[in-house]
Amino acid sequence: MLTPPLHAHPLHTSLTSTLFAYKSLKRTSLAHTLLHAPLLARPLHVHAHTCSLAHASLKYTSLAQASLAHPSLKCTSLHVHPCMHIPDTDKQTEVEIPSPTPKEREKKRRQQPMCHISGVKKLPHGCSLTNCSIPRFGVKSDQEELLGKELDNLNKWGLNIFRVSEYSNNRSLSCIMYTIFQERELVKTFKIPVDTLLTYTLTLEDHYHADVAYHNSLHAADVMQSTHVLLSTPALDAVFTDLEILAALFAAAIHDVDHPGVSNQFLINTNSELALMYNDESVLENHHLAVGFKLLQEENCDIFQNLSKRQRQTLRKMVIDMVGPPRAPPGAGANPTKPLELYRQWTDRIMEEFFRQGDKERERGMEISPMCDKHTASVEKSQVGGGDPWCHPSWVSLCGWTWPWMSYGVRETLDGDRELWCHPKWVSL
Repeated sequence: MLTPPLHAHPLHTSLTSTLFAYKSLKRTSLAHTLLHAPLLARPLHVHAHTCSLAHASLKYTSLAQASLAHPSLKCTSLHVHPCMHIPDTDKQTEVEIPSPTPKEREKKRRQQPMCHISGVKKLPHGCSLTNCSIPRFGVKSDQEELLGKELDNLNKWGLNIFRVSEYSNNRSLSCIMYTIFQERELVKTFKIPVDTLLTYTLTLEDHYHADVAYHNSLHAADVMQSTHVLLSTPALDAVFTDLEILAALFAAAIHDVDHPGVSNQFLINTNSELALMYNDESVLENHHLAVGFKLLQEENCDIFQNLSKRQRQTLRKMVIDMVGPPRAPPGAGANPTKPLELYRQWTDRIMEEFFRQGDKERERGMEISPMCDKHTASVEKSQVGGGDPWCHPSWVSLCGWTWPWMSYGVRETLDGDRELWCHPKWVSL
């Protein structure tokens, strides 16, 4: 009887292809997979590759056993020696593996830095929160009456967020987020446990840097409240679903979390950890998203726990679209449309942040970024020349067809602010 060529035998073909897959997978290191997988999808990629490697290994072992059982099927390409020990998968030997010590666990964690999102900290907020102990506006305040008076303007353009911060013990973001979610009945609609909402808001706020002059939790609270007002216009009534509103408000809340107070280009030029993690692509935007979503996994922080899988996926995509490039949270970039006393404070803060970056660049011998050199930069020119070409026409047009009730006020404010910056001697009056 003629024996078919060895290379044509189905068992040999299967062995060869499986061995090739196993070797290829083995050569592909997990570190390489982690480095090249997108951050937010990385766990899925790693899981897939790990499962494939394990599957290929198991199949290779089984086929090798079959090869040894049939000497006529051996081939040099498989390199299976008759004396080679192939583990018997039918007989399992129990081996007691000692649990790793805390030091070993910490060492292992440090060896897998790409699994850890920089900036995420463990914070104890959940233990002391119960429904009966939650304050009226979500945060403890010894000036609750004054805080309440400020929050009477929650649905108005130009809320003084600086006073809200003062009366809420610097918890403006937690206070605004909690109050808006209650005002819009999002807590009820999406069955968000109140203690979970507060645990998340407090944890999120603590991941903003208090020592950053502009991109801090105060700015996030302002953007969130502005977004709330813009979405409340009658012209948009019934345009957006509750899920879309939830996504927009959540995007506003997280859109600058863990901001280090420097620009993307500074992080790239200094080879920072964040720039390396996000491959120099929209570094800050990707990081804000990663931290904002990662915090949902902290203890009692998942405010979306009662959303369906489809709702969570839809919300996540919308938030990524709003926070990621090109950034589009509805309330961002609204500072020039606010009353002058508020606009001035925001301007002072952003210029302080710019100048701090400029000082860091000067210390490192780097080229100083535009508007970041405190010795040459002009605050007035930065406001008129930097934002005026797009800010003025954009807001006037937007208000004209979407928010006609605030069109005149915004136009008047923009014109007045521009006139003041063009004549800086008036600003001090």
